[in-house]
Amino acid sequence: MLTARRFTVLGAVAAMVLVTTLAVAIGMSTTGCLVGLLCGVVLNATLAVGLKSGAGSHVPGAADLITLSRAVIACALAGLATEAVLHRPQTAWFVPVTVVALLLDAVDGWVARRTGTSSAFGGRFDGEVDAFLILVLSVQVTTGFGAWVLTAGLMRYVFGVAGWVAPWMRARLPYRYWRKVVTAAQGVVLTAAAADVLPRGVSIAGLVLGLALLSESFGRDVAWLLHERATNRRSRDAAVMTAVMSTVVHPEPHTEAV
Repeated sequence: MLTARRFTVLGAVAAMVLVTTLAVAIGMSTTGCLVGLLCGVVLNATLAVGLKSGAGSHVPGAADLITLSRAVIACALAGLATEAVLHRPQTAWFVPVTVVALLLDAVDGWVARRTGTSSAFGGRFDGEVDAFLILVLSVQVTTGFGAWVLTAGLMRYVFGVAGWVAPWMRARLPYRYWRKVVTAAQGVVLTAAAADVLPRGVSIAGLVLGLALLSESFGRDVAWLLHERATNRRSRDAAVMTAVMSTVVHPEPHTEAV
């Protein structure tokens, strides 16, 4: 049985092997290699915490293994993106590896549903890997299109920081299939821009459209959270008013000392 400990160890070893292989194959700089390895360490440390505290007795399954593979690939891509920023883009390696990650994204959810192993942990893990992959892709694409592309990669993390500032933004969001569609579309658009196979104007239009869709998706989530906050506040106010009125209409009987 694949235990949580074995799951995280497997992720750490896989990240080290993949990053090292790419480093040898393309002559990756020390900085790029260290970034990829550091991402692998952070990934598996976060997984260990999540499996121990947030997921209860969750046992990683086949779908989680596929998501872990995507996460490991994203760590290797982080090293390649670092190379692109510091030295030169390794498009011949970056794009095919990214395509593998995007294809796997279409598989893990299907496997989870087919095997009946869908879980809150799996959904959260999948979403965080998606967010990290978009961030890495955004960094890669900035080398050809400018720093504004980073907006797409940072949006999820700005949302997360906002949740620490405003606790009401940490409420559990309802599942929306559209959120998954927008994330997938963002990955495709960024990969196409990184590959530089389309006319520049078309790539820019795609990046702008992808950013607009991502903004709409996050904006809808914020609007839902605001509505929930207002609803909960009204419910609390109504409960307090009911308690006060109950005390006024039915006061506690006074007892006299004998």
